[in-house]
Amino acid sequence: MNDAPVLALSDVGIAMGAHGSHVAVESADVVIQTDSPLKVAEAVRIGRFTRRVVLENIVFAIGVKLAVILAGACGYVSLWGAVFADVGVSLIAVMNSLRIMTKR
Repeated sequence: MNDAPVLALSDVGIAMGAHGSHVAVESADVVIQTDSPLKVAEAVRIGRFTRRVVLENIVFAIGVKLAVILAGACGYVSLWGAVFADVGVSLIAVMNSLRIMTKR
């Protein structure tokens, strides 16, 4: 049975990559390299952790940018300070996102 069209139309398609067809693997959103169904729970756990880290990054970036805008409007921060804060927030967000790679 060809399940690639179903995977393409689904909200989240999961394909088992070890013995799955190449078409199903290419149309799935998540590919599990082993044939163990227990890996689905692990993929969901990592997805939830990723979502939490993304929300942390968004809230932190918006908070710092609002603080710098307010400080700049009051004359406490120059243009170079705002650029430094923007680049610093970006670097911190990338470093925070690296935590996802260490999740087991």
